[in-house]
Amino acid sequence: MYHLIQVGAGSGGMPVLDMVCRDERVGRVTLIEPDVYKPHNVARHLFPLSAVGQSKARLAEQWLRERRPDLEIHVLEVDLFDSKAANDIEDAAAAADLGICAVDTEPAKFHWDALMRRHQKPWTLGEVLSGGIGGFVHWFVPGGPCYGCVAGHLQRSVTVDKPKAPDYSQPGGAVHEVTVPASKASIGAIAGLHAQLTLALLANLALAPSQPFEPGFTSLLLTLEKVPDVFDEAYRPYRFRIARSANCLICRSAPSTPENLDDALDQALARLGHA
Repeated sequence: MYHLIQVGAGSGGMPVLDMVCRDERVGRVTLIEPDVYKPHNVARHLFPLSAVGQSKARLAEQWLRERRPDLEIHVLEVDLFDSKAANDIEDAAAAADLGICAVDTEPAKFHWDALMRRHQKPWTLGEVLSGGIGGFVHWFVPGGPCYGCVAGHLQRSVTVDKPKAPDYSQPGGAVHEVTVPASKASIGAIAGLHAQLTLALLANLALAPSQPFEPGFTSLLLTLEKVPDVFDEAYRPYRFRIARSANCLICRSAPSTPENLDDALDQALARLGHA
């Protein structure tokens, strides 16, 4: 039985959590989610209107218990960056077998990547593009390219219309909607792909832990719409094999202290334009 740790139970993260946790190989799940379910979440979420005002983490826990009463569930209603919860998050990551990232902001993705690499855990990430025109799924393993390697490569190699996504990571904070929000259908399409990739990585851990995971890509872009000057075709997959970069500010020197890691993260975020 495997222990899954996930950050984020929003409109994209909750379907992934639901689909992956239906697999009987998952016996334990730790969910990190600080947010409260808000009215604007209803159109694109699994939870009902009647749940508005409740904790997303507790709603997710209830949802999973109704479908997997045997599943061991631990929720951390904290922000990923909360220093007071750092020890609990570190302990959960150390005990987990596999991670899932379902957050929108770049700093959170880099932070999660550092957490997973610190504890030598494989993990997956799904990203829906603005307006739901498509999305990415990525997988990461110890010793492979980090999120900085992947993000830097894709930023140089792929042109997509992707305005800054809303940040739901701060409880009670202001909510900034994207100009054209993704539909529940497009979110579900990428979430399903994310869940499938996660289960494939889990199967590799279960059946052939000594064999490298090889789905044929490091990152997969699936287009969902034809968009002039962006995507020539709808429903087309693009596969990217991305190697660990010798120029990556995050993993090239393998920072060994929190201070050095923070410096590397700050430099990488500045280079990507998210400082």
